Amino acid sequence: MAAAGALAPALRCSLGRHRALSGAAGRRGRWPFLAEGASLRPCSTRAALDGINKAVVDRIIRVDHAGEYGANRIYAGQMAVLGRSAAGPLIQQMWNQEKDHLRKFNELMIAYRVRPTVLLPFWNVAGFILGAGSSLLGKKGAMACTVAVEESISDHYNNQIRTLMEEDPEKYKELMQIIKQCRDDELEHHDIGLEHDAERK
Repeated sequence: MAAAGALAPALRCSLGRHRALSGAAGRRGRWPFLAEGASLRPCSTRAALDGINKAVVDRIIRVDHAGEYGANRIYAGQMAVLGRSAAGPLIQQMWNQEKDHLRKFNELMIAYRVRPTVLLPFWNVAGFILGAGSSLLGKKGAMACTVAVEESISDHYNNQIRTLMEEDPEKYKELMQIIKQCRDDELEHHDIGLEHDAERK
């Protein structure tokens, strides 16, 4: 659909400056590389931050936090319209994963001392309007929005993984694992949209 298709370049522009689910966890366990109940710790010394390319890491985390925030608002908009329909449980499952992603990037923002994008208020409103607006066209409209957005975000994650591989794959191993997990989840959402008759206009 036109609105969803238009979001893809918008996401790339804004963020560049700043799969089927078998349950809430999908086919893979959540964040298997972190110990049970563990969370990322804030970097407490300048030395810890000096060992990384701060500009690259800041940009990646800020971009991904904004993207996951926007995705959450899109699913919130979809649930506001279709939450009580037959599509509601499916949308809620995908939203639950996006909430998990956002929590993880909130942790990374603290751990790496990254400031959020100033565009969060924009994504707050624009994301919800896109989600609700596409859902007014029914389930197929919502799924088309999901396909377009998740395809764009997955491509974006792949570009980030390549960037970190070129920097130092061992140094950024944990961050890459988080990004890969999120990318795989977004690809699942993309495939779900196609499986549920998304109309790609």
